[in-house]
Amino acid sequence: MTSETVARPSVTFEFFPPNTAAMEATLWKSLERLGELQPAFVSVTYGADGSTRERTHAAVERIIRDTTLTPAPHLTCVGASRGEIDDIAREYWDMGVRHLVALRGDAPKGCDAYVPHAEGYAYASDLVEGLRNIADFDISVAAYPEVHPDAPSADFDLDNLKRKLDAGATQAITQFFFDVDVYLRFRDRCSAAGIDSPIIPGILPITRFPQLERFAKMCGASVPDWLRDRFEGLEDDDETRQMIAASVAIEQIHALEKEGIEEFHFYTLNRSELTYAICYAIGVRPDQAAA
Repeated sequence: MTSETVARPSVTFEFFPPNTAAMEATLWKSLERLGELQPAFVSVTYGADGSTRERTHAAVERIIRDTTLTPAPHLTCVGASRGEIDDIAREYWDMGVRHLVALRGDAPKGCDAYVPHAEGYAYASDLVEGLRNIADFDISVAAYPEVHPDAPSADFDLDNLKRKLDAGATQAITQFFFDVDVYLRFRDRCSAAGIDSPIIPGILPITRFPQLERFAKMCGASVPDWLRDRFEGLEDDDETRQMIAASVAIEQIHALEKEGIEEFHFYTLNRSELTYAICYAIGVRPDQAAA
């Protein structure tokens, strides 16, 4: 009897820099656990308004020093001149960083709308172009299947994504979504617009439903009624909630795999348990030979 070899999906994980000793311990425990799954890279966020710059840098430095993981720090346009951002990028390159996530970033707290820095990169496409002039980075950018909240239209948002990729980005990572058809329609629109770069789906394992709804409202993602129904009444039942959260993500990924998707980006929220279980279920497991 012959057995068909199933291709192992490629995964990447996103973390945020900790701001307390307890959160730092959680982060490194999660990195160690998820590192066993050999992700293509682990990204480290920058804070919506660039406010975590030093902590992001410290986390990336430690990942390089203490692990075999490939870090991909976020960089944004917010709150810094071109010269400052260029210096950060050069420092990352000198540290051994070869992959960056380039984002416009959100307006600082207290500001109603994003306003470009007078001496900075105005938008993510400008940032990508600047980074490509500094070194031969692989650059990921953000994509929004349900349209960026600041975009005046879906066509404007799609044109903006194309500008970022044309400027030199190598791939796009989507905002999280739960309706697979939302992603597939977006992928079709990207293809029709001449975008042939990878559009990697962002997967958010649901740890707490009220938190998810806050995230969704902030970034313009929809929360389907069927998803609310699955989590209804589980506010105080952590065990059942986690089982359902894993089930939702596994179903979503299997549906995407049937459509030819082989790469997935996980928004871990610095926790390993759910993401590890989901990855294990889809065939992303520790290297038994190495073990």
